[in-house]
Amino acid sequence: MTNDVWITGTGLVSALGEGDEGHWAALSDPARWRQAIDSETFKPFHVHPIRTIDLDRYIPRKGDQRQMGPLQQYGAYAAGMALAAAGIAGNADLLKNTHLVVASTGGERDEALDGQIVASLTEKPDREVLLNEQLSTGLRPTLFLAQLPNLFAGNISIVHGVSGSSRTFMGEEAAGIDALRVAFERIGAGQGDCFLIGSAFNAARRDSMLVFQPALLADAMTSLWHRPTGGMTLGSMGTFLVAESRAHAEARGARPLARLRAVMNDRCRREPGAASANAQRQWDAIAPLLGDAPLGLMSGASGAGPITGEERDFLERRAGKAPLAVRGTAAAIGHGMEASFLANVILAISCVGRGSVFPALDPDEPIEATAASGVRQAVVTGWGHWRGEGLALVEAV
Repeated sequence: MTNDVWITGTGLVSALGEGDEGHWAALSDPARWRQAIDSETFKPFHVHPIRTIDLDRYIPRKGDQRQMGPLQQYGAYAAGMALAAAGIAGNADLLKNTHLVVASTGGERDEALDGQIVASLTEKPDREVLLNEQLSTGLRPTLFLAQLPNLFAGNISIVHGVSGSSRTFMGEEAAGIDALRVAFERIGAGQGDCFLIGSAFNAARRDSMLVFQPALLADAMTSLWHRPTGGMTLGSMGTFLVAESRAHAEARGARPLARLRAVMNDRCRREPGAASANAQRQWDAIAPLLGDAPLGLMSGASGAGPITGEERDFLERRAGKAPLAVRGTAAAIGHGMEASFLANVILAISCVGRGSVFPALDPDEPIEATAASGVRQAVVTGWGHWRGEGLALVEAV
């Protein structure tokens, strides 16, 4: 690693609103973040939905807005926020050398069209012919193709003029971790000076309830850290950040929000203790970088019972060695799959920028009991609900 990596811009939208100030205020007010949870629309499941955002701010063309589904809109909006915060938006010279790395899930369903097709298939005998006709005439190619991961990146490039290289990752939580890891390592190796990295997730989808049903919480809301096997509550979010080499940022007079010191990702078969072993190796790798000041920790715990419990036990062992303020953020913003790790990196940047950690989201949970001030470093964990264990370290500059 030869180059320092600075974060110079962030963009975050979630059920709690948008931007740094909005999220900090909501995370500091338990009544506010609890009110953002929707327990009725997809009952018996709970969702943290994005209510409304003014798309015109960062996706000015109505045609672009119409051909995107909600997931793409959240991503393009957050990308616009990050570019604006970094002072890159609209600067063609900078944008042409800005590389794009994104993590995305698969396509979003058109529920209305699905319903029409199913209804028509029950009424007519020649189902194969009818199905082909519906697929060829009912689907708009731009809408359908735009939901594919590669075109998620393509739309962001078109809307915001980002025209460097493009790389897309797919594969639930681990994809979001690797998107940041690859950008971090490329900057460190001198393979690029400026990267736009991000993801998005739309939780308010009925098909998501089917896909993730075994892992979803179908009971009353309880502590994130003590839920059953089905313990996740999904959250919609768009999350992007701009990472630059220090030299590149200084040359254009950009102010760093934080320094990115490490990003790691691994996976295992989730045999008992295997995830903890991965996490321990990652923690040992960053240990020489940690100072003596209190440490913030944004946990990517999804709420899926056994693995969240294993992470809780791992963090309890860490908390006994140094002041460690853990926050299980999925309690407040939900779990956003590919987008969760990056959302927590942005929240960690907010903490080191303020020198403190927002109040405990679960005051009765021992690992969240620490209230930390003088925070200059924050760790981000990303234990996927099924696979993948990642870690990042950010610090104040």
